[in-house]
Formats: sequence, C-alpha cells, structure tokens
Amino acid sequence: MVRAGRYHQRMPGLPSIKHLPPYALTIPAWAVATGYTLLTWHSATRIDLQLPPGPGLPNGYRYEAQLGEPHATLLTLAAGAAVTLIGSALLRRAPLWALGLLLAGASATSLTVQGPLVYMNFLPVDIALYFIAAHRTRRASNAALAMAIGTAVFYTTVWAHPLGSYYLPEFDVILPCVIFWLVGSSSRQAREHAESLAAQTATAERLRISRELHDSVAHNIGIVAVLAGAAGRVIQTQPQEAREALSSIETTSRDTLTGLQTMLRALRSADEAGGAEQDTATPPAPGVADVDRLAGQALSAGVRVEVSWRGRRRPLPPEIDLSAYRIVQEAVTNVVRHSGADACRVEIGFEPEELAIEIVDDGRGAGHLGAGGTAGDGSTAEGGFGLLGMRERVAMLSGQFSAGPLPTGGFRVAARLPA
Repeated sequence: MVRAGRYHQRMPGLPSIKHLPPYALTIPAWAVATGYTLLTWHSATRIDLQLPPGPGLPNGYRYEAQLGEPHATLLTLAAGAAVTLIGSALLRRAPLWALGLLLAGASATSLTVQGPLVYMNFLPVDIALYFIAAHRTRRASNAALAMAIGTAVFYTTVWAHPLGSYYLPEFDVILPCVIFWLVGSSSRQAREHAESLAAQTATAERLRISRELHDSVAHNIGIVAVLAGAAGRVIQTQPQEAREALSSIETTSRDTLTGLQTMLRALRSADEAGGAEQDTATPPAPGVADVDRLAGQALSAGVRVEVSWRGRRRPLPPEIDLSAYRIVQEAVTNVVRHSGADACRVEIGFEPEELAIEIVDDGRGAGHLGAGGTAGDGSTAEGGFGLLGMRERVAMLSGQFSAGPLPTGGFRVAARLPA
C-alpha cells in the first residue's frame, strides 16, 4: 500500500499560468466573451459612422447600417474570430501587430453584438496587454497601452453610441486595460528585481571566494616560494637549515591542500539540493587567536613577527574574527614577499566598540605594492589584489582602512572593525 505522502509527491502538478502560451488564454477569453454577449444581444443593431470634414474628405463621411440580418451578423463575427485567432498566434513574435488585430476583433464583435457589458469583448485585449507588459520592453508596453486606449476612444467618439448621459463605454474598456497593464508591469519589475538581486548575489559570492583563495592559498604559496628559495641557496652550505625549510614547505603545503579541500566541500554542499548534512566536520574558520601561529609561519620564512595585544580580549563575531585574521595574514604575506624587512610589528587592540589592527614594518615602503607600484583600485601592477581584498573586507563590515608607505620608511596597514 502506497502511503499518501509519497503518492502526493508523485502526482503531476498543473502547469503554471505563467508558462502557458498567450493564445491559450486569449482564444478561450474571446469565446467566453462572445458567447456571453450573444446571450444578451440586442437583435437589431444600428451602426452610424460619422467622420468630420478633413484632408481628402471635404464633405466629411457618413455611413449607416442596420445589422439585424443574420448573414451580416455571422459574417462580422467570423471576421472578428479570424483576426482574433491570427492575433493570438502572433502575440509572441509580433506583439504590437497582434494587439492591433485583437483590438480589431474586439471592436467588430462589440459593434455586431452590443450587450450591456462591452468590456467583455475586450477581455482578449486585456490578456494581451498583460503578456506584453510582463514580457516585453517598457517601450513596447507603453505603446501597447496607448494603442488600447486610443482604440477605446475612437470606438466611442467615431461610432458614437453612448449608453447613457453619464456613462460612456470607453470607461469600462479603458479601466480593465489599465489594470491588466499595471499587473503585467508589476510582474516584469518584480522579475527584473529578482534577476538583479541574483546577479548581485552571484557577484558577491565570486568576490568572497576570490578573497578567500587569495588570502589563504596565496599566503601559503608565498611562504612556500620564499622557503624554497632559501632552501635552494643554503642546501650546499647549510644542509640543516635547508632540511628545516623543506619541512616547513611540506607542512605549509599540507595546510594549503586542507584549506582547498575544505573550500571545495563547502562549494559542493552549497550546490546540493536539500542541504544534506556532511559526513565530515568542517574545520573552524581561523580568527585572531591564530595570529600567533601565523607569526610562527612567517618566522620560518625569515621574518620575525612581534604580536602585541591591547585591551581586554573578548569573543568576536565570526565575520569580524575571520576578516581580522585575513587582514593580518595578507599584510604579513606582503612583508615576507615584498618589503625586504626581517621583522614587522602586529598590534591588535580590543576597544569598547571596535577592533583596531595595525601592521608596521621597516622595509621598502613601496615594496608592498609590487615592482610596478599600485593600480587605481589598490591592486598591484604585478596582478595581485591583496590591498584591494583587504579594503573590500573592511568596507563590507562598515569599517575603516588605510595602507601606505611611511615617511620614515617602511609600510603601515591599519584597519578598524566594528566589534
């Protein structure tokens, strides 16, 4: 026996109305509207067309007809049905031309079978306006609304059949047109807003992954490069120091591989539907408590890092904790790779409402910017994005950031994060 829940999940769902083609709604709407107006038909309908004098018509024009004969009524209804079908079929490929045909069909039906509810005959036009406003450009949407309103005004003023001294049929035609058009425009704006938010989210996620890769992997690879160079220079004269450098290279490489695997697992789990729990636990993200370990890595690369703490240490929000560590990590990496200094000072201050970070060295002041100096966005001319990544991190947390060479030599990186 199949359980009700599983049976319900296998039941095919009904197609959503937004996935239906336009003609699937306009044609039934025309059929229902025409059938209803036939039930309320005034059997004798008089048409009185009057045009004022103008260019090409010096005496004006007037046409009178009586549509009480069955063959004339059927012929007009057949013509209205034909243009409605053609317009419905063309609604996706040529929406404005299709709307013109639908307006012609609605006008013909209204003039032939005049019931008390004229707007029923314009229901296909309303649906077409919704589709155009929802799926076409703003310019096409505005043109479609102008066509519908213009036809309604022409229908009333030229054919001149007011239904009362206080009521004109263009009102009950224009009002539904405007309502359907507004609903379609709102649908398009909501879709565009959702697409914009999705694009912004994707861009922010790409930038976040880029920063994480740069701050974690690039830092470790930089340390490996420095250690490998040092080992190559002393492998013949000081084999013990070369072995220590190679050992540090192995440890740093393993840490880098672990970090990459952790990031890839996180990306895969984010893409998997349902958010299933992972079998392996994700290592905790680094924070300011790991700065001492970072100093040890820098020391193995030949740079002594003096870490000083100011204020009473307290737990930090995860994003603040991680960003603070990444800022220190990137700044120390720049000291190791670019400054030429053999020491730097890291100060972390816990203030009442902020976390203050400062990294200062006495090396080559512009060395942090790479051989070619700095680009306008804060990236190095060599293609690095360390300063830019630090600036973005701080900006996302509504903090303050500054970086630049000191007048007396050396380089200073400072950040203040709300905490």
